[in-house]
Amino acid sequence: MRITSLAFVMTFAALPVAALAHGDAPRKAAAAQPMIETGFGRTGDSRKAVRTVRVEMSDRMRFSPDTLEAKQGDTVRFVVRNSGKTMHEMVLGTMKELKDHAELMKKHPGMEHDEPYMAHVGPGKTAEIVWQFTKAGEFYFGCLIPGHFEAGMVGKIIVR
Repeated sequence: MRITSLAFVMTFAALPVAALAHGDAPRKAAAAQPMIETGFGRTGDSRKAVRTVRVEMSDRMRFSPDTLEAKQGDTVRFVVRNSGKTMHEMVLGTMKELKDHAELMKKHPGMEHDEPYMAHVGPGKTAEIVWQFTKAGEFYFGCLIPGHFEAGMVGKIIVR
């Protein structure tokens, strides 16, 4: 009985590590994402999305489109497609947060993480981010894989 209980506890203790995997694994459904509140919004409910924005990432180290607009309170579904041959990601945040995270990624390129405001997308794959913009202002999105952000793989979101 003790061994069974220990195995059960260890299995659930390992789950958060698996949930933080940085890679090509399918993303959890938006409804299953943890509710996270940030300075640029919070986890969105896909059933409340007011629109879908398709964003393409390429090996030219660019997003298309690279400028987006939203209204304060909007929940937006981002469908993020990687048309390149290398891994790319779309991470939402303030410019300071993106720069700080990009520096951290340089020091720890294999860092594992998976937050509702991030989509890690393998070559030829598509992922989604569902996000509610709760505050007005200028926010950003970028690819924080080492070298990509510095090469100009960054975009702007204006929330009115």
